[in-house]
Amino acid sequence: MNLHRCSGMSDIVYSLRGVSKTIISGEEEIGILKDISFDVEERESLAIVGASGSGKTTLLHLMGGLDRPTGGEIYFRGMDLDRMDEAQRASFRNRFIGFVFQFHHLLPEFTVIENVAMPLFIRGETRDRAFERAKEMVSLVGLGEKLHQKVPTLSGGERQLIAIARALVGRCEVLLADEPTGNLDYFNARRITTILNRINEELGVVVVVVTHNMELAGEMNRVLKLKNGSLVYE
Repeated sequence: MNLHRCSGMSDIVYSLRGVSKTIISGEEEIGILKDISFDVEERESLAIVGASGSGKTTLLHLMGGLDRPTGGEIYFRGMDLDRMDEAQRASFRNRFIGFVFQFHHLLPEFTVIENVAMPLFIRGETRDRAFERAKEMVSLVGLGEKLHQKVPTLSGGERQLIAIARALVGRCEVLLADEPTGNLDYFNARRITTILNRINEELGVVVVVVTHNMELAGEMNRVLKLKNGSLVYE
């Protein structure tokens, strides 16, 4: 990957500067994000909160390289994401980013271990090495006894834990989670919160969570609030 670096960012994982995102709807231009600037440091956990439609998921997608900003700059360890072509962005996501979404997107026809190992198969890892790493991650989220079960036999909370294990299997440096507790009851939401904290504290993975769950947000090191596409400080 051709790196485009900005200087003086050794302890900064993400640096967003004046980021905006607009979309065109008919003849109207709609501002989704407006002049967003903040840094994310090593080993930090961060919650992004706000009402529905405030731009939270759009911001997460920009940070993950799934979309491009209309204006401003997003740097990851000094690399300018917007100067990467699509192949480089795919490589960036594969090497550095783990994604967890509100819906787990597991493959029902495969077992737990096969689902978790899937990203490593795509990378070209051998079956034995992929399964060894997958077992480690499934054990990390507390479901080591479920390795050979099919997805439909798992509870909703267990499926989300397995989705987290899959996100971590490639040794990502950042976990981006979009409403990871959105479809869960209180007990399972607490399980997810505990695991996210463990990932951050024990593995040193940067965790960025978009959430309406203020209890989950309160467990993060820092909370950013979006309102109508802008950061607000209270």
